[in-house]
Amino acid sequence: MFQWEAIGRMILAAILGGVIGAEREEMRKPAGLRTHMLVAMGSCIFTLTSLLFSTDPARVAAAVVTGVGFIGAGCIIATRNKVIGVSTAASLWVTAGIGMLVGIGEEFLAMIATLITLLILHAGIYLKRALRR
Repeated sequence: MFQWEAIGRMILAAILGGVIGAEREEMRKPAGLRTHMLVAMGSCIFTLTSLLFSTDPARVAAAVVTGVGFIGAGCIIATRNKVIGVSTAASLWVTAGIGMLVGIGEEFLAMIATLITLLILHAGIYLKRALRR
């Protein structure tokens, strides 16, 4: 793989993560634009590294999922009456997957996954409003 191709993949991963992060920031959630961009780009970097240097890329992918789980856990806050931040934690998890897709060269799937993620996040807003009525 040429370095310019890897750089392009990292940039695309950051942009797709930023799209999801912008939505989370607009909703005033604990992890926003920069966090999602970094998670997407970081997972892309680890995926690229595993493809270039590892004999077992699946191990690196598993480590990315585990690491993002720790970041997501930091977004979840439990109080006596409710738990908040779970959707943001899930969006970080999905964003890592999107970064991994870009890292392996599946840019189209990553863009579709980003679109589906945005639809889910927005549908959730409208479903919550409808249930409150």
